[in-house]
Amino acid sequence: MARSIKQERRLLGADEVTLVDKTHHPALALLPDRDLAELRKLVRERRDRAQTIAARQRRELRGKAAPKGARAATDDSGTRQKRDVLAAALQRLNKEVTRRQTKAARQDLIDGAKRALELRRDHESKSTRPSGRTANEGINPKSTPTYSLRHPAKVGAISQHNKNMQAKRDSK
Repeated sequence: MARSIKQERRLLGADEVTLVDKTHHPALALLPDRDLAELRKLVRERRDRAQTIAARQRRELRGKAAPKGARAATDDSGTRQKRDVLAAALQRLNKEVTRRQTKAARQDLIDGAKRALELRRDHESKSTRPSGRTANEGINPKSTPTYSLRHPAKVGAISQHNKNMQAKRDSK
């Protein structure tokens, strides 16, 4: 559920208000990356602390844990709301980090594509034939005749012999 800034300030302490105010849009976009990472760490720590306190108070309400202070907790709704406000602030920070990473990745992709196009155009503009002297293909080697292991006349004689033998078998 969305809360107004006025409601957030009512639920948080003074130091937490300064942290959460930095997570709202105009101030969030102006933060440098290093400050954004530090703010994210601080808000996460505060959210975890509020979460732990709310869980302890719920256990005290159910009678499962001994009271931490002089009196047992009677209600944990304020701590839960504080946790929700800090969780929403952390979500805004995470979305901003993701947005910046996506923007940087997109810019890297654009730069790479421009560089590839520039390299391609440079390669296409160069002539394919070198301007200076180059080696020729040279003389073709003399073809050497291939020698057969059998004399060509002998090959024909063997084929004729096979034909004669087959005819002799067929006539029987």
